Formats: sequence, structure tokens, C-alpha cells
Amino acid sequence: MIPLSVLDLAPIIEGGDASQSFRNSLDLARHAERWGYRRFWLAEHHNIPSVASAATAVLIAHVAGGTSTIRVGAGGIMLPNHPPLVIAEQFGTLASLFPGRIDLGLGRAPGSDQVTARALRRSPAAGDAFPQDVLELMAYFRPAEPGQAVRAVPGAGLDVPIWILGSSLFGAQLSAALGLPFAFASHFAPAMLDQALEIYRAQFQPSEQLAEPYAMLGVNVFAAETEAEARRLFTSLQQAFINLRRGRPGPLKPPEDGFEQTLAPFERAMLADMLSYTVVGTGEQVREGLAAIVERTGANELMIAAQIYDHAARLASYEIAAGA
Repeated sequence: MIPLSVLDLAPIIEGGDASQSFRNSLDLARHAERWGYRRFWLAEHHNIPSVASAATAVLIAHVAGGTSTIRVGAGGIMLPNHPPLVIAEQFGTLASLFPGRIDLGLGRAPGSDQVTARALRRSPAAGDAFPQDVLELMAYFRPAEPGQAVRAVPGAGLDVPIWILGSSLFGAQLSAALGLPFAFASHFAPAMLDQALEIYRAQFQPSEQLAEPYAMLGVNVFAAETEAEARRLFTSLQQAFINLRRGRPGPLKPPEDGFEQTLAPFERAMLADMLSYTVVGTGEQVREGLAAIVERTGANELMIAAQIYDHAARLASYEIAAGA
């Protein structure tokens, strides 16, 4: 079986707060380490009431400090929001604190809406410079040259594997050209997955970091003892997407029986498209679903997301997926 990893958005649930979210993230990471998951990634988002991982590097330090062996990283840092030197220093610090355990996934989206992007001092054209920003960041991790005017301290000479994240052909082309591993956001934007994988594998250029293409796919998994319970857990994520599209984002809501029946046909179609890379059911159904995704895509690794309201149910879902 291919490796499984965890994508955590540090969910803030209705009636909860960020402190509880951070405790739950660390608890999940400790369990994931015992269950054999390879990585535990956190994602940069801003001004989203249900996501507490805005200060991503800080939260990575919290999780890495409370675990021992699992790789911990960003899935991802939205690089155009930051000067590359600052990210090199942050992840150089993390790699110095936790050698051999830190990953750095990079995306070019704002991780927010346009109003919040302006609050981040991000210009509308910031994403256009993403390839140059990635190259600059990679240069900061190389051993410093004599007379080099600007160095990442810490950062220079450290082993911080870089990934390109994406949901379009752009990320596939960039990661192929740079010889970097590619993580596709199929857990919420699967439309261009097949074409992106084809381009990535066809255009891949070997690099010092990677000799052959390596693709990781995001997949939502909602697992429980019964299919009915798994589908009930899934309604929290469905509510989150619908509320976001209706302009009413909020904390992650508890499951709601019969939620799909309350939706308009176009909303059901939207969810079916956006969340097509979602596996819901018992352990056997999860095993079959994940195996089908691997067979269809040739993925090298799957990163499992699970926006589940109840922390105990979330732990159980990840344990069932690991066992499957």
C-alpha cells in the first residue's frame, strides 16, 4: 500500500475555539504517528472562521515538538503572501529544531478572499512572481557562497524538501520544470487532476531533490463503523462548502441528518463535483475507495483530509483509514 499522510486545517468547531483546535491537532498528530502516517501537514488560510492554521510555521513547531518521528510540514505556505527570505528563515528554524522532519509545500493562491489578501499587503499581481519566488527561496536553502550578500540564518545548507501545491496545470508545469514533488488539491478542486498529472509526468526534469516524478493527492475520508454514520459525519464538510458559497462562512458545524435533502439541485451538483475525491463508509469501503483512486491515478501518496466535528470521531476515522 502506498503511504498515507494527514492534512489538518486545525478546524475550529461551532462552540469551540482556537485553543481547543490546537490541542486536537497535536493529539491527532500523536495518534497519526502511532498509526503509521508518513506526514502531518497544516495549511495556511486567513480570515476563515473554521480554520485556525493561519500562523502555519508556529503551529508546525507546536506539532513537531509534541511528536517524535512523523514528518511535519506546510500544505502549504502561500508564498506570494511572504518574502521568500522570511519563509527560508522560518523553515530553516524549524529544520534546525527538528532535523529531517520538516516539509515545505508552496502554493501561489492567497489562502483567503481578495479583501483579506489586501490586508496581507499582497498585490493583485503577486501570484505572477510565484516561479521567481520559489527559485529565490530554494537558493536560500543552498550552502552560502563566499561573499553572498543575503543569507538565510538559519536556513542556508539545510535539508528542507520543497513541494509545489496546486489545483491547476500551472503547478504541474512548475513542479515538473524544477524537478519537485507535486501535491494536487483533489480533495476540493479535482477538475484538472488528470491533465495535471499527465503534464507533470511527461515534462518532469530530474533534480538534486528528486529523480522521478512523485505525486501526492488530497482525498477526503469519512470512515466509521457504519456507512450511515460515516455519511452523517460527512455533512459537516458539506455544510462548510455550502455556507462558504452562500457567503456565510463560520465555524465547523455538527453533523446534520438529512442535510443533502435541504439543498437545491445545483448545490448538490456543486458538492458532487468539488468533493468527488471523497471516500465515505466503513473500513472495507474506505479500502476499496482509496485503492480505486490509486489505481486510476497512479498516485505515489495520498494525503487524507477529514473535517469532522467531533474529535473522537475524527480520530476513529483516521484510525480506520490507516487500518484499511
